[in-house]
Amino acid sequence: MSATADEALVVAAEFAFGGKVLSAAPYGSGHINDTFLVLVEATPNPRRFVLQRINHHVFKQPDLLMENVERVCAHAHARLRAAGANDAHRRALRLIPTQKEKSWHVDAAGNRWRCYDFIEGATGHDVVRSAAQAEAAAKAFGAFQALLADLPGGRLHETIPGFHHTPGRYARFQAALAVDAHGRAAMAVPEIAFALARAHEVGVVVDALRDGTLPERVTHNDTKLNNVLLDDVTQEGVCVIDLDTVMPGSALYDFGDLVRTSTSPAAEDETDLAKVTMQLPMFEALVRGYLSSARGFLTPREKELLPFAGKLITFEIGLRFLTDWLEGDTYFKIKRPAHNLDRARTQFKLVASIEEQLPAMRAIVERS
Repeated sequence: MSATADEALVVAAEFAFGGKVLSAAPYGSGHINDTFLVLVEATPNPRRFVLQRINHHVFKQPDLLMENVERVCAHAHARLRAAGANDAHRRALRLIPTQKEKSWHVDAAGNRWRCYDFIEGATGHDVVRSAAQAEAAAKAFGAFQALLADLPGGRLHETIPGFHHTPGRYARFQAALAVDAHGRAAMAVPEIAFALARAHEVGVVVDALRDGTLPERVTHNDTKLNNVLLDDVTQEGVCVIDLDTVMPGSALYDFGDLVRTSTSPAAEDETDLAKVTMQLPMFEALVRGYLSSARGFLTPREKELLPFAGKLITFEIGLRFLTDWLEGDTYFKIKRPAHNLDRARTQFKLVASIEEQLPAMRAIVERS
């Protein structure tokens, strides 16, 4: 059950805002956590904060998640201040402490709540509408990775173990196919063949992380445009948000998901596959933006694999949709009977478009 505004108002009083809490109202379009906009008395105008109740059904270990968020926010701010950034308060999320000087509050029911400063003068956008937006988002995610490249204190917790472990995702697909519990395999013969034909590529990044050919990094793992706030005036990427999936991984995961979510003009579940294509100018904008902030820490092998990363992550998500279809739609919410199969087809069509353009994509990276 979702939290109510009245509950949020009570919880807000647990945080050290330095002023009287005036109101709390539902905010944003997120589907996982309950999010509220809190107004606090201040001069000359009330200050705004973002209060969230963490969904512990999705994130089974919310305290470990919050330990990650606490470390990431603190280090990002320290790095920005050390660099002399006078707008550090806009460049990285800042947790508001509780009255007991904790980074999150646990209510009587055991729910975990956290509160951030509201980033003024910046907005999230759900759809990439231009190459300039794609470039701004990629630059922001590259800068986010750069800020955390020297995060001290050991590995972060894996909030969703195996999230981008493509071989593990592939093994689950194979198991679902072997059982075919719902008799659906016959309706997805081309999609199954497409997946089986690419089995040899699923371990490229995971194997390289294991043998040290690729370095493990702190990564965001959900690099959609709406997880970057763009400045309302300049349209530059200001702040990366939604840190719940920040954990150890490969820089390629983040760049790959940018390619998946930013380069096609079609929706993720588009049924007219003629509309699905990897737009090379959008890819070039992503490369330009990402390398402008990430070039300083990327290894030559990471840079070389940027085009492949787009293919791998798109294939992985398509595989997850196909697996859920075979398993009877148990994970992703659906709005029509073949919704997950439609999603898989869309992702696989984008994979095919990427494959056709890999030489041109590699040339863009090589000259960037």
